[in-house]
Amino acid sequence: MPHDRRARLALILLAAVAGALILGFMTLGARGNWDFVLPFRGRKLLGLVLVAHAVACSTVLFQTVTANRILTPAIMGFDSLYLLCATLMIAAFGATGMAALDPRLDFALNVAVMTGASMALYLWLFGGEERSLHRLLLIGVVFGIFLRTLAEFVQRLLDPNEFMVLSDRLFASFNDIPAQLLGIATLLIGGVTLWLIPRIPRLDVIGLGRPVAINLGIDWRPEVLALLAAVSVLVAVSAALVGQVLFLGLVAVSLAHLAVGQSAHRYILPAASLVGIILLVGGQMLVERVFAFGTALGLIVEFVGGITFIALLVARGRR
Repeated sequence: MPHDRRARLALILLAAVAGALILGFMTLGARGNWDFVLPFRGRKLLGLVLVAHAVACSTVLFQTVTANRILTPAIMGFDSLYLLCATLMIAAFGATGMAALDPRLDFALNVAVMTGASMALYLWLFGGEERSLHRLLLIGVVFGIFLRTLAEFVQRLLDPNEFMVLSDRLFASFNDIPAQLLGIATLLIGGVTLWLIPRIPRLDVIGLGRPVAINLGIDWRPEVLALLAAVSVLVAVSAALVGQVLFLGLVAVSLAHLAVGQSAHRYILPAASLVGIILLVGGQMLVERVFAFGTALGLIVEFVGGITFIALLVARGRR
């Protein structure tokens, strides 16, 4: 069929672009120092790929559950939740305690706390009656402001050294990811992905909305809770690994829909992951080769993502 042919061609082109960028990232400027370059850049590349895949897939799943292409976990307050969790951990353990804490234990605590807190938030937002887009946006913005204000209040109680440690943790950084965390993150993200693959046909039905999905035999509440749990794990692992990457999921999924031209999850999920990889790997190359580490990758993603979010809202308002 024409739509399937276009989607397959788009996936092939996206995979080719992603592969070319990965090859360039690993080889440009190496100057023969392969013993150092390959392990160093390989760890950074694995972090970029894991975060791109986790954020893109979690955004697709979240938009499927909410039946809306604008809402993302970040917009609904998850990044403010990460900010509060990171602030409370610094306040509880102190700068010295955080420095002495095993990175794996730090990572596990972050993932556990954010997964539990986000599941509680999602249950409150989506566990009951169906809400309108405007109401969900309003709840997400207000809840995000509340969490951010609470985090800022706690930050005022920190001493300067603790605040500097917190500031370093909050900015997304792919340059110093501990190697031992990459293995744990790979297992968690890979496990969620393997769990998700056989459920892809159900996602197309769930995306039709609650009434239609129930009429077609979907046990709505258990399915939605399972998907929201997967979203929580993916976003928590990504945030605990590198920090906040605002709007990455929105940009990746929006461009994926434009590329494949349809909403079938067998195409949208891999397309969104590939677009995310292209954005992060290409953006990191831009940061290193053009700006010479003079800016942060997160700032570029947030700038592009903010413009995309405004454009989507304006386009939706004209319909």
